[in-house]
Amino acid sequence: MLPLRRTSLLIHRLPLARFSSNARENVTQSATQHDSDTHFGFQTVKESDKWKKVHKVFEEVAASYDLMNDAMSMGIHRVWKDIFMERLSPVGNGIRLLDMAGGTGDIAFRYMKYLQKQTTPDRKPSHVTVCDINQNMLDVGQQRWEKLNLPTAGDTIEWVCADAEKLPFEDSSFSVYTIAFGIRNCTHIDKVLSEAHRVLKPGGRFMCLEFSHVNNEYLKWVYDQYSFQVIPPMGQILANQWQPYQYLVESIRKFPQQNEFKAMIQNAGFKCVEYENLTFGVVAIHSGFKL
Repeated sequence: MLPLRRTSLLIHRLPLARFSSNARENVTQSATQHDSDTHFGFQTVKESDKWKKVHKVFEEVAASYDLMNDAMSMGIHRVWKDIFMERLSPVGNGIRLLDMAGGTGDIAFRYMKYLQKQTTPDRKPSHVTVCDINQNMLDVGQQRWEKLNLPTAGDTIEWVCADAEKLPFEDSSFSVYTIAFGIRNCTHIDKVLSEAHRVLKPGGRFMCLEFSHVNNEYLKWVYDQYSFQVIPPMGQILANQWQPYQYLVESIRKFPQQNEFKAMIQNAGFKCVEYENLTFGVVAIHSGFKL
């Protein structure tokens, strides 16, 4: 465990290694038992291989992840995440938020800043768990958090390396589950949604921010040209990485359409499911409740 800073920050170092090992073992064992074909971008691969390939992608891009997000989206990803937090509008005391695939901390940090603006008397402290299957991404997030040095007024944050398809948390543990730009990289989206439903308390909210599909044909052509002709070369120039960013743009095209993903969330047991397109459907926010 790291020494406590002036803030009330809690970062659990020891559990990270344990969860990291278990996460990889769980993925390998599950995939080996039912080794069907799946997609890795436009490639067809075995399920047992996909998580390794995705893991390698994010190991390679972790150090330059935030820089590339700014470059690829021309900074618009920050606006999308701000809107995401506005739609979440976290209220109440003692909220427990699980930010899945949240490695570098963008959503968690926005939430912690939101909490510090709350002036409700006798507000109970909230807790954020940043969870990611990739330790490299979590390491970047922890370093960013230490540099941020944000006063937390008793609110706490922890970092856990674990698999979204088999979370190491008890049933009904969290008030809110968020996942931003991560679920499309998971091998079994249905299992991720099922786990999200399991760990949420009754009345808890699921929110997902993810790249989606542009319906306007002209805008779709422009978007495709930018995605395939600009983003991979940009990755090569700025981060000396072409293939990871080729995968990222391909993975977006393989992700379900907005209505199809909405149906998957409903099938996982969530109610009042709806979605909102941002920037003509380049990204979408999906929301549902465990009732």
